[in-house]
Amino acid sequence: MADTIFDVVVVGGGPAGYTCAIRSAQYGLKVALVDANDRLGGTCLLWGCIPTKAMLFSAELWDHMQHASKFGIDGVEPKLNWKGLLARKDDVISRHTKGLDFLMKKNKITTFKGFGRLTGPAKDGVHTVDVKLADGKAETIKAKKVVLATGSDARMLPGYKADDTILTNFEILKIAEMPKSLVVIGSGAVGVEFASIFKTFGADVTVLEMLPRVVPAEDEDISKELLRLFKKRGIDINLSIKDTKIEKNKDGVLVSWTDSNGKPQSKQAEKVLVAVGRAPRTADIGLDKTKITPDRGYIVVNEWMETAEPGVYAIGDIVAGLPQLAHVGSMAGLVVAARMAGKYARAVNKTRIPGCTYTEPQIGSVGLSEAKAKEAGYQVKVGKFPFVGNSKATILDAHDGFVKVVSDAKHGEILGVHIIGPYATEIIAEAVTALELEATVEEMMFTIHAHPTVAEALLDGFSSVEGLAVNV
Repeated sequence: MADTIFDVVVVGGGPAGYTCAIRSAQYGLKVALVDANDRLGGTCLLWGCIPTKAMLFSAELWDHMQHASKFGIDGVEPKLNWKGLLARKDDVISRHTKGLDFLMKKNKITTFKGFGRLTGPAKDGVHTVDVKLADGKAETIKAKKVVLATGSDARMLPGYKADDTILTNFEILKIAEMPKSLVVIGSGAVGVEFASIFKTFGADVTVLEMLPRVVPAEDEDISKELLRLFKKRGIDINLSIKDTKIEKNKDGVLVSWTDSNGKPQSKQAEKVLVAVGRAPRTADIGLDKTKITPDRGYIVVNEWMETAEPGVYAIGDIVAGLPQLAHVGSMAGLVVAARMAGKYARAVNKTRIPGCTYTEPQIGSVGLSEAKAKEAGYQVKVGKFPFVGNSKATILDAHDGFVKVVSDAKHGEILGVHIIGPYATEIIAEAVTALELEATVEEMMFTIHAHPTVAEALLDGFSSVEGLAVNV
C-alpha cells in the first residue's frame, strides 16, 4: 500500500472510528481504517455497551420470570444458566462484528489489523501512519487526513492490577460463574449497571462511592431516587468513602474503607469490580512527533475536532472535555467526515448529549440539571411527574421513578429533562429533539403523545412545569 494515498486514514475501529470511516466513504472519500483488536467494534461492542446491555436484558427477563404469577402465568421456575447467558452475550457481539466487516466491504474501506502511529507532520500535504500489523509485519499508510479514534481503557486503583478477582468491565464479562457476592467501587454508569445485573441474579452487592451521591453526573433528584430504589432492592450503598483498600484472600477479596463518619469498614466478597472511570488510550501513538500536546492524556480539539496538528482530527473517548459515550464519539465521527468531504455539518453541542444508564430502573437525561441551570443564571422553573400516574407503567408493573423537566421561567425554554423509570433510555430521545429544536414547555404541552405509552409521561412532565399535569 506504500504507493496508495488515501483521502483519510482512521486510527481506531470503535464507534467513533468506524462511523467516521463509513460516512467518509459514503461521501466518496477513499478510506483506510486501522484497528489494533482482532475484531472491529472497540470497547463499546466488545467489552462495554453492547455485552453489558445484553446481560441487563437477561436480568430483566429473569426478574419478570421470578414474578410471572403476578402476570397470570403460573408454573414458571427459572434456573440461571450462566454459561448460556454469556454465550448469548457473545453471540450478540459476534453478529455485530460480522456486520461491521460487511460494512467495510460494502463501503470499500481498506482495513488494517494492527497498531497505528503518527510519524510527524504532513509532507507535501500527505500524512504517514506506520502500522505494526497483528502478524508482526509493518505497513505504511499515506493519507491526506488522519482521524485519531483510539478509545479508552478502564482505570484501576493505584497499586492494583486487574485479574480474575479484581475486575474491570473487561474481566467481569468473562467470569466463569455468577458470583455470590460482589463489591463495586464507583457508582457511575458502569458501576451501577453491573450492581443492578448481579443483584437481580441474587448476588450480595455492595457499592462504594467517594462522592456524596450515586450517579454523581446526574441531577440530584435522580441520584436520590436511584439511591432509594437500590436500597429497596437490598443493595448496600456507601457514600463519601475514602482510603479504599483491596486484599485478596482464599475466599476472594476483603475490601476496606473509611466511611463518611471516619470509621473503618470492610466487606468480604468473591469479586470486586473497579469502576472508577476510563483513561484515554493515547500512549505511543506518535503524538510526540506532532504539535499535539496531550492534557492528562486527552487530546485538545476545536469545535470541529481539529487538533493542533494540521490535517489531524481526534474523536471519541480521547478528546478533552467530551463525554466518553459511544454515541458522542459516533456523532463526532459524522461531523469530521462531513467536514473533510466539504459537506454540511453541525458541531457537537455538549448541552444536547443524552446520557443513559441501564440500571433497574433506567435513567435517561439531557441538558442542564436543576443545579447547573441555577448556576448558569437562569430563573428556573421545574416540573415533576411520577410514573405512578402513567397507565403504561401500571401495565408494566414499573411504577418507580419520575420525569423531571427543568425550564427557563422567563421564556419557557426547556433546559433539561431527567428521567428515572421504565424505558427512560428510549423516551429520552424525545427530550433530546425538543432541546435540539429549542422547544418551549408550552409547545411540548400541546404535542400529542400516543396513549397508552410510557412516553406519555413526558406530556405530563412538561405540563407539570405549569402545574397542569392531568394524571396526578
